Amino acid sequence: MHKIPSSEITPEHVYLSRRQFMKAGALAAGAALLAACAPDLTDSTPQDSAGQGGPAPSASAQADELGDPLNTFEAITNYNNYYEFSTDKQAVARLAKDFSVRPWTVEVGGLVHKPTTFGIEDLLAQFPSEERIYRLRCVEAWSMVIPWLGFPLKKLLEAVEPTSDARYVRFESIYRPEEMPGQNSPWYNWPYVEGLRLDEALNDLTILSTGLYGKELLPQSGAPLRLVVPWKYGFKSIKGIVKVELVAEQPTSLWMAAAPNEYGFYANVNPQVDHPRWSQASERRIGESGRRPTLMFNGYEEQVAGLYAGMDLAKFY
Repeated sequence: MHKIPSSEITPEHVYLSRRQFMKAGALAAGAALLAACAPDLTDSTPQDSAGQGGPAPSASAQADELGDPLNTFEAITNYNNYYEFSTDKQAVARLAKDFSVRPWTVEVGGLVHKPTTFGIEDLLAQFPSEERIYRLRCVEAWSMVIPWLGFPLKKLLEAVEPTSDARYVRFESIYRPEEMPGQNSPWYNWPYVEGLRLDEALNDLTILSTGLYGKELLPQSGAPLRLVVPWKYGFKSIKGIVKVELVAEQPTSLWMAAAPNEYGFYANVNPQVDHPRWSQASERRIGESGRRPTLMFNGYEEQVAGLYAGMDLAKFY
C-alpha cells in the first residue's frame, strides 16, 4: 500500500508548468508560536498530464490510499515551519537556501551493541529509499498529502542492535546558529530534540525521509534527514537529524520543555482531544476551502492502534 514507484508519481515539472494556470490558495495568517511541521497553503490540485517520455500517472500515484490528492512540490517546499530558521513560515525557504547539508554525519548510539557514525552518503547507500505517500497532520489543524522518499527507521535500528535495556529513541537536530538564525532565540532550548517509544520507532510506517517527489530534500524541508511519523502531529517529525540515541528513559522534547502545558510526549492525532489553542475535531486540507473531520491516528488507526492498547487516549499528552 505504501510503496509506489517514482515513475508513477506526477513529475515535479508537470506540476510547476501548470502553476501559471492555477490560482494560489490563501496563506494562513500569523506565525504565532506554532509547532514544527512543514505546511503550505497553496493549491494542491492533482495534475492530469504525464512527464516527457513517461506514462500518464495512475490515479493512485496522484493520491494517498484514501483517494486524497497530493500537494505540489512547490506548495510543500515554500511555506514551512522550521523554527531553527524563523517563526515566519514564508521566510524559511529563503533563509535556508544556502544552508549546507554536505558534509553531514549521523551518530547512532546509546544502548546499542553496534554504535555507528554514518556519513550521509553511506547511510543512503546502506538503506535504499522507497516512496511513501503519507498525510501530514499539524497540531494547528491543517493537513497535507506528501510523497516522501525514505526508508523505515526500523532498518537503521536493527543495524545497530539495541540492547534489552533500550526503551525509547531520542533524536537530536543540528545546532548551527551561525547558519540558522532562529537558534539565536532565547525562547527555546536548542538543539531541537524529539523522541519515540521503541515500538513506535520500529513500526513500519515510521520512516527517515531523505527526499520528496523523488528528489533529495531541500534544506527548508529538513535536509538531509528528517523523521516522519504519519499518525502523530507534525511537530514530532524532527528535521536535520544528526544524532539518534537509544535510551532507557523517556526523552524530553523541545516542545515539552518549552510549553509543558500544551505539548506532551505522544502527540497522537486524536479528534476527540483538543490542544489548548486548537480544536482537533476537524482540519483544513491545504488547497481546499472547507474543512473535513479529523481521522483518529490521522487515518492510520488499523496499523498503530495496537501500540496504545490499555492507554488513556483521552489525554492530549
